[in-house]
Amino acid sequence: MKPKVYRETTIISYLTAWRSPQLVMAANQETTRNWWDNERHDFDLFISEAVILEASAGDPAAAQRRLAILQDLVELPVTNEARELTRELVDNTPLPAKALIDALHIASATVNGMDYLLTWNCRHIANATLRTAMSDTCAAAGYVMPVICTPLELLAEQSND
Repeated sequence: MKPKVYRETTIISYLTAWRSPQLVMAANQETTRNWWDNERHDFDLFISEAVILEASAGDPAAAQRRLAILQDLVELPVTNEARELTRELVDNTPLPAKALIDALHIASATVNGMDYLLTWNCRHIANATLRTAMSDTCAAAGYVMPVICTPLELLAEQSND
């Protein structure tokens, strides 16, 4: 059985966006494309309705590119359990109320038993200063939070050739 990966919206955006003139963002886009081309087949990939809603927003041509990538991914339901855990995350961690959709990504991945949550959102999701509080909140609700990481961290083992 392959590990289960929830792909948050930033991954889709980096995968489909025009190359950024900003060096770090361009490198992250390239890493995302490399992960998609070379690593994704080692995992079962999932999204939620929240990813679809975010991917649908903005420039229509860009939204169409993002949505095309999502067509073959399994959509997880946003359950009452996920909504309740979202509220717990916002109420009991330093996540700001404006990060409600980010908390929903974490909650959806958590209640659906994902192994990993793949994201480039390092402000509210892949944030080491928030991780312990988010994990503790998930545990208090009876769940194990998935490993939250970027594509740089979710690579298959490389041989030493």
